[in-house]
Amino acid sequence: MVTPTSTADTLRLIEAGKADFGLADGIDVATQIDAGRNARAIMAVTQRPSGGLITLADEGIKSPAGLDGKTVGVTGVPSDEAVYETIVADDGGDPASNKVVTIGFNGIQALQAGKISAFTGYIPADATAIEASGKKTRSFAFDEFGGPSYPGLVAFSTRFRIAEDPELMAGFVAATTRGYEEVVEDPAGAIDDLVGANPEIDPDLATDTFKAYEPLIGDPQEIGSFDEGSIAELSDFLVNENLIEKPIGPRRFADMKFAGSRSAVISN
Repeated sequence: MVTPTSTADTLRLIEAGKADFGLADGIDVATQIDAGRNARAIMAVTQRPSGGLITLADEGIKSPAGLDGKTVGVTGVPSDEAVYETIVADDGGDPASNKVVTIGFNGIQALQAGKISAFTGYIPADATAIEASGKKTRSFAFDEFGGPSYPGLVAFSTRFRIAEDPELMAGFVAATTRGYEEVVEDPAGAIDDLVGANPEIDPDLATDTFKAYEPLIGDPQEIGSFDEGSIAELSDFLVNENLIEKPIGPRRFADMKFAGSRSAVISN
C-alpha cells in the first residue's frame, strides 16, 4: 500500500508504473484522460458522488441558496468551484454573491473555527468526522442539486497495465467486489474486522462513516459495475464546465469487462 500526498500523486504513481491500482474520484480520472494520460477505470467503488457542500447546522443555512453573501471554502481543485457553483445555482442562489476562498484540505478546521460558512468536501467522511466531534452538520449533495450522479469513487489502472495483465485486474475486481458484498451483508462484523486490524480506529466513527457511505454504494447486485449513462452525464457536465475539452466515451473511461456494465442509450 502506497500513501500519496494528493490525488495528483496517486495518478502519477499509476502512470509511472509504481503502483498497479489507484482510487480516485471519477472526475479526477476523467480529467487525467482528457490530459492525454492513460488512466482507465476498472470498477466503480461507489455509484454516486460523495462530494457536496457542508455547513454547520447552527449556521442556519437551510438550503444552498442560503449561502448568498457568505464565505465558502474550496480546496483549489478546479472541479470544486464547478461543484459549488452548480449546487448554489440549482437552488436559485447566486454563486457570484459569495466570497470563495482556497483552504486546501482544511475544510473541517476552517468551518469549526468560523472562518467559512461552508466548504466543498466529501460528505460521508468530512461531515461524519465533524459530527463525531459533537457538532451537527447540514450537507447538500452534488447529485441532488444539479450535478450528475456519476461513479464518485473508482478503482483504476492504465490501459497498458490492463492489457498486460488482465488476470490481475479481474482478480482485484472480483476480490474487492466480494469484500464490499460481505460488508453490506454484515456491517457489524466488517467493522469488528476493521478495528481488529487497526485498533487506532474509533469503532463508532467507523460505523457512522459506513452508514453514510452505504447509500452511495448502491444496489448490492451492482457493486463494482458501471452505468454507461452516468459516465456520459459526467462527461457532458465536465465539457459544459470547461473542465475537459471533449467528451469521453464510457468505454474509454472504463474497461467494462471486469466489473460488468449497465447499458444505456448514449450520444458519445
